Amino acid sequence: VHLDYLEAGANVIISASYQATIQGFEAKGLSIEEAETLIKRSVEIACEAREIYLQRCAKGYWDFLGSPKIDRHPVLVAASVGSYGAYLADGSEYSGNYGASVTLETLKEFHRRRLQILANSGADLIAFETIPNKLEAQAYVELLKEENIDIPAWLSFSSTDGTNVASGDPITECAKIADSCSQVVAVGINCTSPRLIHGLILSIRKVTPHLVYRNKSLLYLTSLPAMY
Repeated sequence: VHLDYLEAGANVIISASYQATIQGFEAKGLSIEEAETLIKRSVEIACEAREIYLQRCAKGYWDFLGSPKIDRHPVLVAASVGSYGAYLADGSEYSGNYGASVTLETLKEFHRRRLQILANSGADLIAFETIPNKLEAQAYVELLKEENIDIPAWLSFSSTDGTNVASGDPITECAKIADSCSQVVAVGINCTSPRLIHGLILSIRKVTPHLVYRNKSLLYLTSLPAMY
């Protein structure tokens, strides 16, 4: 699947780790070590696909021009991090209603080890996806700082009304949280009706110059750092 996206022209492929959590694997009877291995493997598979794709590109260019030089766009691997609600699998990833017992510290401790694994798995960046509330955005931002994550990240929110994220928190407040962290290089929207995207982009642009729009199988990067 990763190869199909690359051959279709994708610049970024995302690991199949959105719903892969240590806690979820443990609930299915796997050990912590097995869970950690599977999470890391999700990124390794994407990196392997990239290597195959680049080798194919290089061979094709050589065969056509008889030269080893190839001019191609960069291909990045993003390690996907799904929300706490994705682990619960009760629909709360689309509402952000986790209940009063779920605090900032609850979310940080839930995500901490998975983030450590993904950040050291060979990915180029971390993709926090379908964030339904600003509490989880705050947890991600604090973890990036606390764990000294040395690769960039993007935060992508979901919305049902074009003004707020799924929980009802204003998209501008969520974007401000993302923009407060130097490791966050892009902010955007996913799992959201296309008709709402324009207004959400305008709102995000009021508080941050870094913007990424992702919906369904489409990815449009409008602002990423010069490092890539």
